[in-house]
Amino acid sequence: MSENAVREEPFPSPSRQATGLVKGVETEVSSMNFSDKIMVTISQSGRLAQWVQVPLAAPSSASVDMALPGAGSLLPSEHLTATTLLGGGNEERETMGQLYASQIASLLTLRNPNEQRSLLLGLGLEKVDTTTSDSFYDVVELVQQVL
Repeated sequence: MSENAVREEPFPSPSRQATGLVKGVETEVSSMNFSDKIMVTISQSGRLAQWVQVPLAAPSSASVDMALPGAGSLLPSEHLTATTLLGGGNEERETMGQLYASQIASLLTLRNPNEQRSLLLGLGLEKVDTTTSDSFYDVVELVQQVL
């Protein structure tokens, strides 16, 4: 193959989508896999108001922690640090965005402990519900369908 030859790559990037109701609101979840990032979007009414990034590469000590009994719990892995890139709005919304991002990142590292890419989460929920965990689990269940 010459240097100027075009290399055929699958396009668009591998992606998956799922739709469901969360507290009566239609919620769309999608994922796209790139060579350096895994992008997940969670949108209600077409919104994307907050972007959060979580590097998935773990230090070697974190890999040992993930192999310990109880590592499959619903709590996010300790080595995952979510950073809000854009949006947030207020402290409550920013905290929930980082919680969603950490939980999704934890799911990704449980599926593939050698994952080195970063998670990029786009979040656009109409309301942030901190009174019950039902909506949180409904959203995480939708996300699991696209990972």
